[in-house]
Amino acid sequence: MSKPVVAVVGRPNVGKSTLFNVLAGERIAIVKDTPGVTRDRIYADVSWLGKEFTLIDTGGIEPDTNDVILSQMREQAQIAIDTADVIIFLTDVKQGLVDADAKVADMLRRSKKPVILAVNKVDSFQKYMPDVYEFYNLGIGDPHPISASSVLGIGDMLDEVIGQFPKSAGAEEEDERPKVAVVGKPNVGKSSLVNRLVGENRVIVSDIAGTTRDAIDTAIKYRGEEYIFIDTAGLRRKSKVKEDLERYSVIRAVTAVERADVALIVIDAVEGVTEQDAKIAGIVHDRGKGIVIIVNKWDAIEKDDKTMSRHTERIRQILSFMPYAEIMFISAKTGQRTGKIFDMIQMVIENNSMRISTGVLNEIVSEAVAMQQPPSDKGKRLKVYYATQVSVKPPTFVIFVNDKKLMHFSYVRYLENRIRDAFGFRGTSLKFIIRERKGE
Repeated sequence: MSKPVVAVVGRPNVGKSTLFNVLAGERIAIVKDTPGVTRDRIYADVSWLGKEFTLIDTGGIEPDTNDVILSQMREQAQIAIDTADVIIFLTDVKQGLVDADAKVADMLRRSKKPVILAVNKVDSFQKYMPDVYEFYNLGIGDPHPISASSVLGIGDMLDEVIGQFPKSAGAEEEDERPKVAVVGKPNVGKSSLVNRLVGENRVIVSDIAGTTRDAIDTAIKYRGEEYIFIDTAGLRRKSKVKEDLERYSVIRAVTAVERADVALIVIDAVEGVTEQDAKIAGIVHDRGKGIVIIVNKWDAIEKDDKTMSRHTERIRQILSFMPYAEIMFISAKTGQRTGKIFDMIQMVIENNSMRISTGVLNEIVSEAVAMQQPPSDKGKRLKVYYATQVSVKPPTFVIFVNDKKLMHFSYVRYLENRIRDAFGFRGTSLKFIIRERKGE
């Protein structure tokens, strides 16, 4: 099911990162009084009154002059408009209403997307409310007074946010067709790959306007099965994103992966695997989706008998957190090996949805425990009572033990490897939940 996306937009130093951290429940973004310090994590999963959504901090402003601030704010607002279902436009009561706010408000108003206007740093409603009323002049609805740092007014603002979620949020769940997100850095050949797959199979069933996103989903039929491809290539904006290009591609990946069953992570063979590829792969891994790493432009590489193994080793090294991912070397340009992609997608979907009976699973776990004794601490040894699979997409297992503290990460990894040896689970992450059972 696709979660709604909420984006936070605003000038430097209005408190976007502070609000982001409060809503995410942890200090994810870096907060500092220097514009443009928000760097790493720019998305988080948030829940309010039982409604879940993905929160995006559009950030990325490093101003030199007022003109630069305005142009980058427009850039940032455009990202929010393109990707979000609801936009939180954050302003600052202490700085007051400024020209850049009015110009971005104009863009947001024209976008026809729901916009929640939040006026931050209202540490005292009594003191600042007369200043809050000034923000009615933006013409985008009622200003919501909040203080991100003091956590005031946040609940009322969130009530308004979830009230604006599209009624169709979750409707996609009824669509049983496998969904494949094509993600990766700009210019690695994502569009070429989708075009090649469309061209090879000669049947484009339809171009469907993305139900909650300004994206075009392409339905492609292969051997009687219909697949929805979510193409994140430039989607569909050819504007002047320069320094924000990496951030933009990560935001695109978040929103596409959220809706997908499987992600094809496209890597440029000539450039090799990069840190940015690892960021995008991390998003897919965190969300428990099926994964195929597509090394594109393989036709442009000079090869000997060790070339493929060298590339594989490098990918495994940089993406060491996902050793289960499948790797394919292809050329979207020539069509080399692209015909095998659908078989790989189908295999990964099956593995991501695989269920193991409790009896068979416990035979494997018991055998693993017998082969490698569980860890102990201060004379107390870990006992593994039993395991059961509780869900799929990704396959999720609960392991019952006598003491959670004794269940080291390395032993969980050992049990995971034994389960993979027995059942495969190629192309999908596995999730483990450790529970204590007392009195045994």
